[in-house]
Amino acid sequence: MQEYESLSQPDWHPMPYVRKLLILFLAQYRLGQLDMDLARAQFREFVHQVPLLYFILSCNAVAVAAVYGPLAPVLLSCVFPFVLCTVAAVRGLWWSRRQQSNFSDTEITRHIRTTGRLAVLMTAGFMIWGLLLYPYGDLEARAHLTFFLALTQVSTVFCLMPLRSAALSVATVATPPFFVFFLFADQGRMMPEAIMMAVVAAGMINILYRHNGTFSKLISSRRILRQRQLDTQQLSDENRRIAFTDPLSGLPNRRAMLARLEALSASGPCGPDRLAVVFIDLDGFKVVNDLHGHAFGDKLVTQVGAALKSLISDETLLVRMGGDEFAALLAGPDAAARAERLGVQALNCLTLPLTVDGRQVRIGASIGIAVDAAGNATPLELLRQADAAMYDVKSHGKGGIRVFDPGLDAGRDWRLQIEKELAHGLEQEEFDVVYQPLVDAADFRISGVEALLRWPGRAAGPLAPDAFIEVAEGSGLIQALGMYVLEKACRDLHALPDLKLSVNVSPTQFSHPDFAKQVVAILRQTRFSARRLQLEITERHLIDHPERAHAAIAMLKRRGVTFALDDFGTGFTSLAYLQSYGFGCVKINRSLIGRLETDPKAGYLISGIVMMARGLDIKVVAEGVETERLARKLQIARCDLLQGYYFGRPAAIDRLKADVSLAGRSTEAA
Repeated sequence: MQEYESLSQPDWHPMPYVRKLLILFLAQYRLGQLDMDLARAQFREFVHQVPLLYFILSCNAVAVAAVYGPLAPVLLSCVFPFVLCTVAAVRGLWWSRRQQSNFSDTEITRHIRTTGRLAVLMTAGFMIWGLLLYPYGDLEARAHLTFFLALTQVSTVFCLMPLRSAALSVATVATPPFFVFFLFADQGRMMPEAIMMAVVAAGMINILYRHNGTFSKLISSRRILRQRQLDTQQLSDENRRIAFTDPLSGLPNRRAMLARLEALSASGPCGPDRLAVVFIDLDGFKVVNDLHGHAFGDKLVTQVGAALKSLISDETLLVRMGGDEFAALLAGPDAAARAERLGVQALNCLTLPLTVDGRQVRIGASIGIAVDAAGNATPLELLRQADAAMYDVKSHGKGGIRVFDPGLDAGRDWRLQIEKELAHGLEQEEFDVVYQPLVDAADFRISGVEALLRWPGRAAGPLAPDAFIEVAEGSGLIQALGMYVLEKACRDLHALPDLKLSVNVSPTQFSHPDFAKQVVAILRQTRFSARRLQLEITERHLIDHPERAHAAIAMLKRRGVTFALDDFGTGFTSLAYLQSYGFGCVKINRSLIGRLETDPKAGYLISGIVMMARGLDIKVVAEGVETERLARKLQIARCDLLQGYYFGRPAAIDRLKADVSLAGRSTEAA
């Protein structure tokens, strides 16, 4: 009696729960709004349980018919259960044969709706049949009937649990008649069974909602996981696209050209006159770049890329190799004629004045062409030959076109000559180190410098760093040059303790097994604080020799040296590099900085890099700052340090000391 009294306490009222059941019952039949992912998953689970459901219904019907066979009329004890079992057998067999079938979304929706309706009809029919049989039985038969009716309802609800709408329909249709009938049957003697069945029904509904909620969360999690996998794949594809695209011109980059050439090499010979490479180098670009600034030069490169793209067909691969160099790969019949025609068109186009930001400039071009006339040259060798042909044009006054011939390999002699001059220049101390300021973005005060190598003492005249450093890397002299720059910079900056020193490290130099030990030795000899030294490396260091790079970085970081990742945002650079190698700084590539004044999206990208770096406690340096407007924008973007011609061109140490001294007096006066 205590259980019955607890159920009749005045603080419990059934109407809110009934109203909630009715609302949810109606909502479940709005299948048009049902998430199809959830519907498919529910249907897959349900298909495997339908035969069991019909089997249980048939067994219960046979059991009730057996009990009431001698007691009730034939219509109730035999005919009705026969019809019920026949329908159940037909439906159960139909579903068992379709457990491995693939249903369309329309079929799934229809079957869910049909199953819900049929479940309600069969449950109602079973309950009505049982209640009609009840008066014919004795005490024992009635007890059996009550048991089988309750068992039928419970088993039906649990078999239909994957379809909450059908299970809820059965519970809603079967429980109220059962409860009302047995509450008053036999002068109330069946009241405990009625109440208990109501409690069981409430428990089933609670379990039903819990199961359905968990199931829905599982399906939702799977959908989210699939979406994330799709997003990851799209991001990977986008990263690959970015990695093979030049960010400044929008053309494929050097990496894309090499990948295409390697693919052609792997596919075998193309045949005679079916492959050609055109190499284009802009004449006078460095002069324009130095005169008008890097921002102007970047716009010029972009315009040249667009002009060259208008000259090629869809089958031709046009790439920006880097700096002011472009190349085109032509495959197919008559490659030689098409390459020469493209070379003439490109030369005529680039010889005409170009208008950039309202200013006209003339640059011209030196163009080299290599053709696989015999059909036995490798694609990579063709690229080298086209490059050699272009350098021959450069060495003979620029502004022309040259088709490669074996005699042009004399350019190798020039490289050998430069190698000798490099070795002699190191012995005679013909090299010098200049310094470009790194300023604090907050107040534009000099906080550090980047050391840059120059060759002013060369007997044949100064040579640009890009030219002799490439030769030094190929000859192995880069290690000696790099250590020279580091040692001289440490000695020069020793007297300026407030400035931090940043030094570029060549990939070839960084891969040297004794690199870290030599750096430590120079710091010890010059008594330069390791905490003031920052080494700039590019991702190529990490890709070529990851284990050696990790060991060198770890050793020098223990000494206090910090590392900056140079040219960030131009290759495969990812968070994995930043986190695993522990960089303290990233330098945003100047091509991306230059786009800030013309492309609004570049601002969002730079802000994203800054936010990401701050989250990893990494400083951000923006190089290529040529104007005050650009400096202010980067200041607003919360970059930490700025570098560029706006704050100062590379200068000798005496000029740097004078600038620092002048800045210090200005600060004191303020």
